Amino acid sequence: MFEFERPRGGEQALLVHINFPHQPDQDDLNEFVELVRSADVVDVELILGSRQHPSAKTFIGKGKLEEIATRVKALQIDVVLFNHPLSPSQERNLESALECRVLDRTGLILDIFAQRAQSFEGKLQVELAQLKHLSTRLVRGWTHLERQKGGIGLRGPGETQLETDRRLLAKRIKYLNNRLLKVSRQREQSRQARTKAEIPTVSLVGYTNAGKSTLFNALTDARVYAANQLFATLDPTLRKLQLSEQQDVILADTVGFIRHLPHDLVAAFRATLLETREADLILHIVDCSDDTRAEKIEAVDRILQEVGAAEVPQLLVYNKIDVMDLSPRIDFDDQERPWRLWLSARDANGFEQLIETLRVRFCQQSALYRLQLTASEGQIRAYLFENGAIETEIYENNGDIGLKLRLTPALLKRLRRRFEISPDRLEMLADTLAGAA
Repeated sequence: MFEFERPRGGEQALLVHINFPHQPDQDDLNEFVELVRSADVVDVELILGSRQHPSAKTFIGKGKLEEIATRVKALQIDVVLFNHPLSPSQERNLESALECRVLDRTGLILDIFAQRAQSFEGKLQVELAQLKHLSTRLVRGWTHLERQKGGIGLRGPGETQLETDRRLLAKRIKYLNNRLLKVSRQREQSRQARTKAEIPTVSLVGYTNAGKSTLFNALTDARVYAANQLFATLDPTLRKLQLSEQQDVILADTVGFIRHLPHDLVAAFRATLLETREADLILHIVDCSDDTRAEKIEAVDRILQEVGAAEVPQLLVYNKIDVMDLSPRIDFDDQERPWRLWLSARDANGFEQLIETLRVRFCQQSALYRLQLTASEGQIRAYLFENGAIETEIYENNGDIGLKLRLTPALLKRLRRRFEISPDRLEMLADTLAGAA
C-alpha cells in the first residue's frame, strides 16, 4: 500500500492568486485553474490580490488573510490552494489561521501526479517526490507514519514524536530509492538490448496537454490514456514504429512538463527521463494554438537541460493545426534540414510528412570508420564491443589500439555524445557503405 493514496474528488477548494508586479516570471492563472480541475476538486471561488512582496509569515497580508478566512467559513471550504510556492512556516501559519488544509502549487502538482500514476514504478516515483517535499513540513505531525508501523517499541529513550517520524521517513525514502535503483538498472538493460539491435529511440516530449499521447496512440495504435487535461499520462510507454521494411524506431511517450515543475518530481522521475537523455531524436510536441507556446517551449528546454538532454537533436512538431485551420507542412533551416513540422495528431493530418522525415533521418546504411584509442580508453572499446561495432582491431607496441568500426548514424551520435569524441578522431573509410563491404 502506498503512503499517499487518498479518496478522489469532491473536495471544495478556494483558489488564491497574488500578483507581484516586480516578479515577471509568475505562474499563469489560467494554467492554475486547469491544474485545479485536473486534481478532481471543485474550484468554488477564486480570490485575487496584489502585493509588492510576499509576507514572510503568511505570504499574504492581514486583510487578505481575513478575507480568505471569512470565505472559507462561509463556503465550508476543505482546502485552500495557492498558485505560488509556500515555505513550510507560511503553510503552517496559514493552516492555523484558516483552520483548513493549505496546499501550494508544488503540493497541488504532486497530488495530481499521485492520482495519475498507474504503474508500480510511477507510484514509487510519486511517493518519493511527496516524501521529499513533505519532509520539510514534519512539524505538522506525521502520526500516520507511526500508526502504520505499529508504534509500540519504535521510540528510543527520550525520542520525541518528531524524531520518530523523521527516522521512519528516512527509512521509507531509502527503501524507495533502492527500489527505483533496481528499476533504473532494468531500464538500462532494455536500453542496451535496443542499442545492440541498432534500433534508434525517438522520445516524445512537450508541455503538458500538448497532445503527445494522442500523437503516440495514432502512430503506434497504442492505448495510452489521452485526455484534455494536465498530466493525463505519467507512466512512460515504449512502442515500435516501422519506418520501412529495413528500419524500425522505438517511440517513447513521456510525462508532460510544466513551468516550475517541482525539483523533487524531476529527481524522482530521473530514471524515466533517462529515456529522453539517451534518445537519438526528440520530438518536441507544441500546441500551435496556444498563444503562450514560446514560453512553454522555453520551459521544456530548461527541463531537458536539467536532465542532461539538451544536446539531443530536436524536431519541433507543431500539433493541433486542425484548431487553427492550417495545412501540414515542413519548415527547413538554412542548410535544408527539417527543424519544424506542422500536423494534427487528432486527424492524422501531416503524418506522411512526419514518417518521411524520420525515414530520411534513420533509414541510412552503416558506414566504416577508423578510430585510434589510447591504452587508457578501454571504456570506449568496451562500449563499441557491446554494440557489435568493431570489425577489426590492431594492438600497437605503445598500447594504443587501432579500430575499424561499422557505425550506423544513430550509434555514431551516441558514441560522440557519450564519450565526447571529436569528429576529427573518427575517419570515414572510402569503401564505406554496408552493401560495398
